Amino acid sequence: MILYIDPGTGSMLFTILIGVIGTAVYSLRMLFIKIQFKLTGGKVTVNQNKIPFVIFSDNKRYWSVFEPICREMDRRGKDILYITASPDDPVLECPYSHVTAECIENNNKLFTRLNFLNATIVLSTTPGLEVYQWKRSRDVDFYVHIPHAASEVILYKMFGIDYYDAILLSGDFQERDVRNLEKLRSLPEKELVKVGIPYMDEMAKRLEKSGLASEHERTVLLAPSWGSSAIFGVYGSRILEVLLKTGYHVIVRPHPQSFTSEKNMIEKLMEEYPEQEKLEWNRDTDNFEVLHRSDILISDFSGVVFEFALIYDKPVIYTNPDFDLAPYDAWWLDTPVWTTTALPRLGCELNEDNMESLKELIDSCIDDEKYAEGRREVKEETWAYFGEGCCRTVDYLIKKYEEITACDKEEKG
Repeated sequence: MILYIDPGTGSMLFTILIGVIGTAVYSLRMLFIKIQFKLTGGKVTVNQNKIPFVIFSDNKRYWSVFEPICREMDRRGKDILYITASPDDPVLECPYSHVTAECIENNNKLFTRLNFLNATIVLSTTPGLEVYQWKRSRDVDFYVHIPHAASEVILYKMFGIDYYDAILLSGDFQERDVRNLEKLRSLPEKELVKVGIPYMDEMAKRLEKSGLASEHERTVLLAPSWGSSAIFGVYGSRILEVLLKTGYHVIVRPHPQSFTSEKNMIEKLMEEYPEQEKLEWNRDTDNFEVLHRSDILISDFSGVVFEFALIYDKPVIYTNPDFDLAPYDAWWLDTPVWTTTALPRLGCELNEDNMESLKELIDSCIDDEKYAEGRREVKEETWAYFGEGCCRTVDYLIKKYEEITACDKEEKG
């Protein structure tokens, strides 16, 4: 007889097992330290094997977030252990001598490694610390979250950021939302540090160096997110049919997760609408060039909306789907989701009423000067310290490390 354990139960059992093992290992380690302390007359160094800085990335696409930070830390001679779940993560071939990359594809091995880390500071974009399989290690002093988009930190699944010690922010509205959540849940206040957006600073510098895009016909980029509330989930192939009728050049760039979670749907769309003179499908790892040569973006709740509007200073057309906030932190708050206030200032809304007039919508959105002013307003609200994000982030991490290690030395006498 074969015993079947469903994935949810398996995850729960794994968590319990990790907790038991963690407690046992921690107790044995403390016992060993106490014995060593007595034998050496109090001269033992407790954290001699502690890693100063760890970065954890659950996907290679976050290298753009971490690369400028790694580069600046390397320039300052600070050692980093970079743990990634992607075997083709660019960090595995990065040239920085102070960055050591470690790839762990197997989830159980990955979380075991993370849950037993001995480090001073862990930096990550991944939500859900202490909620799912990723638990706080007793031997990690401080966990720092860095967002990977220029919008809310409350659009993670519920409790996504509750158990971090600090969050790096880029706008005042983010601080307001986090503080409100902490009050509602009776959580201790985190360190909220406004540093800017390092990866968008890098894109802006790259754009400045590249100059204007070469002359081209009017180009529309369709870059939806994934899921039932995203553009393909709501409109299906109809959006492609209407776009091709405009006569403009159309680039379709699905979210990377669509090729996994919605593989059948995407393959069907690509078969029904194959590449042709006026239509191309884009899967470049780096989205810089495709954003650079597009005149307008059509998207939904994807973070690329803010990259396109604020870095490239171009208008967007967005959908406003019936988005269920129930699973997300935003559901707890009475204040409106900031993105819903920002989008109307960045461009036009696409809906059932104006779908058939999409060409006119595109033209008016590109030509209307009010959206240029709106982009300036939104940029001020969500992109603090333009051009300084990387240095401010690294300054904070190093200062926090020095504070923690200084306290450790005082405690040891």
